[in-house]
Amino acid sequence: MNKSETTAVLISGGVDSAVAVHRLKEQGVDMHLFYIRIGLDTDEGDCSAEEDIEMCSLIARRYGLPFDVVSLHQEYWDNVMEYALRTVRAGLTPNPDIMCNSIIKFGYFEDRWGREFAQTATGHYASTYIDADGLKWLATAVDPVKDQTDFLARISGHQLEHLIFPLGDIPKADVRRIAAEAKLPNAFRRDSQGICFLGKINYNDFIKRHLGEKPGPIIEIETGRKLGEHRGYWFHTIGQRKGLGLSGGPWFVVRKNVDENVIYVSRGYDTEKQYGKTLHLAEMHFITADPWNLGTLGEVARIAFKNRHSPDFLPGLIKRVAGSENEYVIESDVKVQGIAPGQFAAIYDPSARICYGSGIISGRNSSSL
Repeated sequence: MNKSETTAVLISGGVDSAVAVHRLKEQGVDMHLFYIRIGLDTDEGDCSAEEDIEMCSLIARRYGLPFDVVSLHQEYWDNVMEYALRTVRAGLTPNPDIMCNSIIKFGYFEDRWGREFAQTATGHYASTYIDADGLKWLATAVDPVKDQTDFLARISGHQLEHLIFPLGDIPKADVRRIAAEAKLPNAFRRDSQGICFLGKINYNDFIKRHLGEKPGPIIEIETGRKLGEHRGYWFHTIGQRKGLGLSGGPWFVVRKNVDENVIYVSRGYDTEKQYGKTLHLAEMHFITADPWNLGTLGEVARIAFKNRHSPDFLPGLIKRVAGSENEYVIESDVKVQGIAPGQFAAIYDPSARICYGSGIISGRNSSSL
């Protein structure tokens, strides 16, 4: 096998990556399949990983393709989960999936295995776009509900150059249909949920194991009335509704006081306390290039953006903070629910076609544009 003419395909055992393999096979692409193995943090066996690997083996045998299981266990725990725990301990809301893509899947895997191949393919719902100057940009999928460009918004332009996304031009319903018609063994397997490789692990159990519990009051922000107790501020995020254990709701987390271990909530789906319009972004990251080159004297650009992983592309304006190279402010045209410091805001062109990159929501108060 000539690796320079072969595509490395990252598969997970799920239907998306299996259909990505199927479509590439139909196109006559030579492939080598890889599964990235990450062990649990308890030194116990991971039964779900064994099931995933068996499913991947079935796909490999079905199409007569080479298949390897590669381990990035230590790299994952030293980087992605260390970041997640550090962020949670600081009272912020992390997104391990975003860091996993940039550091593990398209970082360590590419450096050690993927770079030997012509390109690397995944089952992400995303696509790419080549402009008139030959620059390659990350582009959204045709299925806006399943689009995953926000999870890819911290990868580098160098990483993007080597990537292809075979599912970017079809909706999820077609993926299931193709899998059923091809009689793939995982055609009706449920989609994974959760943190990257930790999809089968309960997130709160994971946080409790590493950070423990720290009981504190839940306070109604409008009245100062104590409504109950929480088990630790790190179990809660701005905009959260479920898991508070309060009656008479719905209640939403609208603020956290980390120093005093207090969670503040407000009642009602339309409570103004859970909305905002201004997002201050730190550590702005551009994938391919800075599309605006905004100055600091009031220049603005019209954008679309995503707050967290949602199907909604929100309209707004962006400007660079005076005196800073990578701090920006977004002023949304519409109210934004659950602006959580630590989360990422993915930035797009106004038509929500090109994903330029992302910034980390800082929670810092910023004057409007």
